[in-house]
Amino acid sequence: MKRTILCLMATLVLFARGPARAADNGPDPKEMQEMLDRAVAFLKQRQGQDGSFAPKIAGPGVSALVAAALLRNGVGPDDPLVAKTLKYLEAKVQADGGVYDKQLANYTTSVALMAFKEANKSGKYDTVLANATAFLKRLQFEDDPNNVRFGGVGYDKGKRPDLSNTQLFLDAMNAAGMPKNDPAVQRALKFVSRCQNLPGEFNDQPFAQKTTPEDKGGLTYTPLDPDDSPHKTPNGGLRSLGAMTYAGLKSFLYAGVGKDDPRVKAAVGWIRAHYTLDENPGQGQGGLYYYYHTFAKAMAALGDDRFTDAAGTKHDWRKELFEALKKRQNADGSWSNAKDRQFGEAAPELATAFAVLTLSYCRTPQK
Repeated sequence: MKRTILCLMATLVLFARGPARAADNGPDPKEMQEMLDRAVAFLKQRQGQDGSFAPKIAGPGVSALVAAALLRNGVGPDDPLVAKTLKYLEAKVQADGGVYDKQLANYTTSVALMAFKEANKSGKYDTVLANATAFLKRLQFEDDPNNVRFGGVGYDKGKRPDLSNTQLFLDAMNAAGMPKNDPAVQRALKFVSRCQNLPGEFNDQPFAQKTTPEDKGGLTYTPLDPDDSPHKTPNGGLRSLGAMTYAGLKSFLYAGVGKDDPRVKAAVGWIRAHYTLDENPGQGQGGLYYYYHTFAKAMAALGDDRFTDAAGTKHDWRKELFEALKKRQNADGSWSNAKDRQFGEAAPELATAFAVLTLSYCRTPQK
């Protein structure tokens, strides 16, 4: 009888504690909320009278990132901060369906589409989303499958395509609910595959034949103009980059490529060998917060709570990512990257937008 009572008590304790994963995985929800509250307080101080954030950096791009980030973290579309930003974005919707000022049409429309999607709980933005999706598709290179540009997207119509813009395009297609077999998605997949240091069936570009063991499986910024690339290796290949490899991995998964596909396995293999949250591999501190948000999206798409690196160490990536953000948050609630001279993250509005967006992926999903 005593043994039965003890077993019953143990069972009750287990139920009272809830699922073990809630205690073992991810950051503390209270700490996350405190971090978010400080960030929101900062953003309230930096919002323009028209609802914008740092429009001189990328037109409506930073504003769209802020709106999407806050919405993903549970701040409602009727919250004054978010509502004012959404109103600003609505004013940037063009007759052709894009959401932009004078340039960076793919970048700003893609992130704006994601913001409108997060706010579209009542169908308010159905037409905006449909028109923006159609606009983005018109920016894609789709003439000749043998052309290295095929499937790629640049900042604007006709501009040189790159992996950064193409992965944002795929983010937008994913948010818009495009099926994985949609022709635009599959065209983009071909371009992404040509950015990977994986010679063979999926990458027919000459640089891939010069891939070093260090770079194999990772992805580079663009397969075009390899002779002029700052990422050129001594033997004529192109260096794999951290943010681009995570961007490529999630793009493969968004396009329906399975985990057993050689492209996914090779990208994961490169990540295992270069796993870090101290820097953006290949670019040091440059684009660090951009790196964090692509890291987070790729890990979430991969679907594992823990990621094992090449040394066999298992990483609770959500908690580690949260800790990386926590130690970098400024006293005023912002983030900034003083060592970034290329990607604009010295501006706290942009770095904070990426950091808050990253934070939304640190939340342990309920199962």
